[in-house]
Amino acid sequence: MVTTKKVAAPSSEPAAKRVTKKPAQAKPVKLQPVVAKPVAAKVAAKVATKKKAPALKPAMSAAQRNNYVEVAAFYIAERRGFAAANPADDWAAAEAEIDRLIASGHFTG
Repeated sequence: MVTTKKVAAPSSEPAAKRVTKKPAQAKPVKLQPVVAKPVAAKVAAKVATKKKAPALKPAMSAAQRNNYVEVAAFYIAERRGFAAANPADDWAAAEAEIDRLIASGHFTG
């Protein structure tokens, strides 16, 4: 048994009359000019959009600080054996020590 393939017959129309598809043409795209913003304008735009940081509250109240100074002054006097000395000097030394500790972050809430 022999099988035969069907082959498309050549068109009887002349080549000039045959309809052929034209390739699709791309529409021209209008390009917008790119304008660089100055750096200052970019920075100003970022700063304007940032949220403001909440106001910092004091690390501790004056009463708390005073209490720490009082306790520190007591321990300073105790270290020297409560010998005769000026309590104002103990208080000043205690204030300096407490202020140093507050500044270094030892008293955080």
